[in-house]
Amino acid sequence: MNEQLNTPEWQVIGKLVASIQDEQRRSRRWGIFFKSLFFIFIFSILIMVFFDNDADTKPLSQSHVAVVNVFGPIMAGAPASTDHLLPSLENAFAAPNAKAVVLNIDSPGGSPVQAGIIFDELQRLKQAHPEKPLYAIIGDVGASGAYYIAAAADLIYADKASTVGSIGVIGSGFGFDQLMAKVGIERRTYTAGGNKDFLDPFLPQKENHKVMFQQLLDEVHQQFISQVELGRGDRLVPYKDLYSGAVFHGARAVELGLIDGLGSLHSVSRDQIGVAHIVFYSPEKTPFQAVVDELGVQTKTAISWGLNKGLMMQ
Repeated sequence: MNEQLNTPEWQVIGKLVASIQDEQRRSRRWGIFFKSLFFIFIFSILIMVFFDNDADTKPLSQSHVAVVNVFGPIMAGAPASTDHLLPSLENAFAAPNAKAVVLNIDSPGGSPVQAGIIFDELQRLKQAHPEKPLYAIIGDVGASGAYYIAAAADLIYADKASTVGSIGVIGSGFGFDQLMAKVGIERRTYTAGGNKDFLDPFLPQKENHKVMFQQLLDEVHQQFISQVELGRGDRLVPYKDLYSGAVFHGARAVELGLIDGLGSLHSVSRDQIGVAHIVFYSPEKTPFQAVVDELGVQTKTAISWGLNKGLMMQ
């Protein structure tokens, strides 16, 4: 019998049976994993539903600093857009126990339109709530449109190494007309209106269009400068490159009057405002969204681990 078991045929059968058993064990492990994951998901939702309301209302009943995050590009559809920021700012200024409002900024800038609307709304809110000072705290970056918004604050603070400024406007694109000529492609454009093909990248650049675009940039740049000067006033120090689009580190920005001092969100809240308790008024994910996102991360991590483990086992 032992001799029969040692034949090649029985050895193949033995390996096949062992492989089937290994596959069944792996299937059972994955079944247990996904069942456990499902129960954790349901349990997390229940905890957040029962306890989230109390957690949200308690901080608002005591004196606090109302913080609104301005993170990432300032553009329509982004977290730092008028649609997201303006309701948060309204709530922050209207909160009865908020002793000050802070713009927590970490953004390279973006749309001058979005930044201009936010600047104007901040001016209105300051007039409607004169008892609440507005601070801007710059983290890593507060440049271009982000500094445009910061200029509306009563006081601006940043770290000594923060990137501040970039008071300028840029417009850029590509010209493909010479490449098209080389490969024999003809661009056919029909317009009603001499400037309807303004800056068409597939046509040779027209000198009058170049002049028009530069004038547009200059005028938007002047709008930017006017708002900065409105917000900063005589704190600004005359300097030839102040409005050139140059950026400065925080320590230099203090010297130029672009910001009022060095500090972080927590140090300014504690030492300048005198209220250590911070409440964020930025739009937050619902408990369900937070759980789903966290579950997605954990699931991807677990699946990756399981696959790697399976490969190692094989």
